[in-house]
Amino acid sequence: MCCLFTTLVLLGPRVAGAIWWIARPVYWQSIFNSWIWPLLGLIFLPWTTLMYLVVAPMGVFGFDWVWLTLAVVADVGSYGGGAYGNRNRFPGYKPA
Repeated sequence: MCCLFTTLVLLGPRVAGAIWWIARPVYWQSIFNSWIWPLLGLIFLPWTTLMYLVVAPMGVFGFDWVWLTLAVVADVGSYGGGAYGNRNRFPGYKPA
């Protein structure tokens, strides 16, 4: 887990997830039935996919939904933050 955390901090959730998938493919197969869902998760919702891997082995109950919701907010915020940060690059955009 230490190497995963270091990779996550330095390179981001997509690379950390890919390394985790390569290092422990049986764990990923036990959580997901197909390879397509984790691949799509790492592409579009990487924080949510990683959080689901952490909470799913025991089942998703109670407070686990809070962690998953925070991961979704982090994913949506990363997309929205990039759009907000680049708003001045769009021609014709007048800030309010």
